[in-house]
Amino acid sequence: MYDLLSKCKQAAAFTSKEICFYDLNSKEEFSCQYKLYGICNTPICMHYWYNPEDGNEAVLTFGDVCGEVNAICFTSALISLFERPTSSTDEQEITVAITWQELVKGNHKCCFTLQHKGHNREWVKQVSYCSNLEVFISCATTNLNTIVLGWKGKGTSPMKTTSFHVTEGVNAFDYHPGLNLIASAALDHKVYLWNPYMTKPTGVLRGHLAGVIAVQFNISRRQLFSFSKDKVLRIWDLHHQLCIQRLAGMFPKCLEFQTILYFNEPHGQLFTTFNNQLTLLEMKQDTSKCVKSHEKPVTCVLYNSLFKQVISSDVGSAVIVWMIETGQKIKQFTGCHGKCEITTMALDASETRLFTASVDGTVKIWDFNGHCHHKLNAGKDQAADISQILILKRSILILGWERIITVFRMDTLTECLVQPSEWKGKAEHQNDILCAAFLPPQTLVTGSYDGEIVVWNNNSEKALSRFHPCLNRPLKSKSDNLPPQQEGPQAADNSYAVSNQYSLFADNDDNEFNYIVSRLFFLEGRKNGPSAGGANLVACGSCGIVRFWNTFKNLLQVEFEAHANVASIIMTVDKNSDYLITGDVNGYMKIWNIQEYCLCSSDILITQPPPMVAAIQPHNDCINHLETCVQDDYLLILSASADCSIGLSDISGSLIGVFGQDEHWRIGECLPPPDGKIAAEEKTVNQKQVRREERLPIFKPSTPVTKEKMDTYRRVNAWESTLLGNKFRESRIQKRPRPRLSAWGKMQNPIGTFSSLHMEDLEKITDVPKPDFLQNPYKYFNVKFEETENEKLMFPALSETPRVAFDEKSLFPKEILDREHKIKLSGEENLKGRKAAVNDALWMRSRLPQRTTAGIRLGKQSTNSIQK
Repeated sequence: MYDLLSKCKQAAAFTSKEICFYDLNSKEEFSCQYKLYGICNTPICMHYWYNPEDGNEAVLTFGDVCGEVNAICFTSALISLFERPTSSTDEQEITVAITWQELVKGNHKCCFTLQHKGHNREWVKQVSYCSNLEVFISCATTNLNTIVLGWKGKGTSPMKTTSFHVTEGVNAFDYHPGLNLIASAALDHKVYLWNPYMTKPTGVLRGHLAGVIAVQFNISRRQLFSFSKDKVLRIWDLHHQLCIQRLAGMFPKCLEFQTILYFNEPHGQLFTTFNNQLTLLEMKQDTSKCVKSHEKPVTCVLYNSLFKQVISSDVGSAVIVWMIETGQKIKQFTGCHGKCEITTMALDASETRLFTASVDGTVKIWDFNGHCHHKLNAGKDQAADISQILILKRSILILGWERIITVFRMDTLTECLVQPSEWKGKAEHQNDILCAAFLPPQTLVTGSYDGEIVVWNNNSEKALSRFHPCLNRPLKSKSDNLPPQQEGPQAADNSYAVSNQYSLFADNDDNEFNYIVSRLFFLEGRKNGPSAGGANLVACGSCGIVRFWNTFKNLLQVEFEAHANVASIIMTVDKNSDYLITGDVNGYMKIWNIQEYCLCSSDILITQPPPMVAAIQPHNDCINHLETCVQDDYLLILSASADCSIGLSDISGSLIGVFGQDEHWRIGECLPPPDGKIAAEEKTVNQKQVRREERLPIFKPSTPVTKEKMDTYRRVNAWESTLLGNKFRESRIQKRPRPRLSAWGKMQNPIGTFSSLHMEDLEKITDVPKPDFLQNPYKYFNVKFEETENEKLMFPALSETPRVAFDEKSLFPKEILDREHKIKLSGEENLKGRKAAVNDALWMRSRLPQRTTAGIRLGKQSTNSIQK
């Protein structure tokens, strides 16, 4: 079925090898105007294109079960799709029947047909016409001729074709006119990018763990949506060819389904079909200016009370450790599960081991030095969407992707790779288990995708009871193959329906999406509540509904709508069971006071919500996880969101800060005095005015700040007025004091790592004994020492040395000897010349007068010349 937008008509194909054209402008029922019959094969896919500048130009393309692609090219679509017979009246109720052979022969002047048989009699999965290339694109699930391009050309049939080959075939494709790219959804878990003029792919997008069944381009942002069989939606950046977001766990649960993606780009809406269901995903505004704690969306956040640290994880397989006192980053571990997303985390009872779960089906056990001690093969070498890790005294329970609990015994953690043990209980749930909660000493409850809650005995691992919000829902498990009349007494005892109190939000169609249980928490702080008939279990999930249960009576006591008009919510409860915190997909968080709420039993289902302390929006995107912690006697709330940020708020709803911001905070300075908490708790439900908290770098106090006169001559303090000064001051304050240098003998309290060791001066060694291998070498070496080797070597005496005549001519080359002879001759000649000059000077001096002044002067001059 396809809409003909230019004519307000709709074309529908039938298995009877017919295509009918209906008028959408009809006031009553849709009237069939044209009926095209006599088509050779059954059409299974269609596509309609029209020219927005000229509506008369349009093309209807369809593919059939025998590998043929046919196109009907209209030339006057606004006037009439086909020619009506002259004998017919103007009434629209009359259907004009047209045979396919009439169109092929060209009997209708307002249209003509084109076709090709390029898929070798295989089913054509999708067809499309690209006007800028004038080409018909089609695909099939075959190794050869997987994608075929039929060029329109001059409008002759059959068309010229170009084929692309993909192993295992292609389910769907999409074309980007700006980038001139064809994206194909392949069955080999990859997305191929093609240039229409090249037969080899220009890019391959890897990351899906199942066959890709649909793709859709976001043209303006140059992004690509891809959807796989395991219900995982990925968003790709085409420039870098990287996955920038992964969405899973929010689509309907069904085994066999047909999916079509449609992206409404002007409104940022992505529609996805699942058989008879339709899901809608909306894009949020750009939050690039907001403070980000992680580079990618945050999936989980935990608080370690032993080290007073906050641990967070993201979809990029990174784990970051923060200081809760200031919000500083301490450590960061990247690639904990390779490139796979970390879905959830957990801490053991000692808070010295960290458990991380990934979509690859593994759970790793780490210490806080980054060393992985064990790897739990929860998915059995297959991909698994793990939603929760529950660590008990003797076992580890892993949930999220099966109807049965995956268990690991503590005594089996002896090797690096650990395989799961067998759960003694059978598959009591009809759908996947999403969450669980434990109440000492042995009570275990599990919640599933269809809203069913099962109570277990953890020691025997047997189901005790089960209940569902809908009273009319059958509670028989799929594993029970016996008919109702043959069920044993044990099966009858294990199935408990809720009493006369059942959900007021139940629909008649019993849609399983309305009862999803995303979180379960026991109210352990209520010691006398269950005995008095009050609620001891809280559950939340789809449609923003929170339910309070009494597990001893299998009774639904409270049901209220915490968040309106949302698909799903999450929650957490503090250790004292005084406050309930809920978060939704829009980034809103609400804090409820449940100290005096539902403490006694009631015959009527309570729908009045508890007193609401605050309602804020600390994030701009979906809140993925919530956690409470106590710091300096203050109850704080940690929230992890898909907007890549981790927020810290107090119980009154004031945002303290975001981890990773430039300016650090101090818990004692940011929080109001304890008296202010009482006033905040007095807010009633009628005060539902939700305020949007500004994303400030640090919490601002509510008390007004008095304005003071500025002194222009005052000296500016760089420690308090500049960001660099504040950081340097914090680092100096947090540093330990340096120990004073002193002698070891005078130091009474040594400081350092080896301060507890006893240290003494080393003893003086006078004589160093020779090692035994030097004294007894025959014990350590296999060489046999002979007596001749031990004898001392005697050098020959001088008289015994041979006397050999030294001959320069035989030792040096002739050239060197000739050069040395010439140098000697030239030196001798120079020396003779100097001696002759000296003798002449002395002779002249003897002849000069010596007594007169002139004679003395001439004598000195001659002496100087002689010396020179």
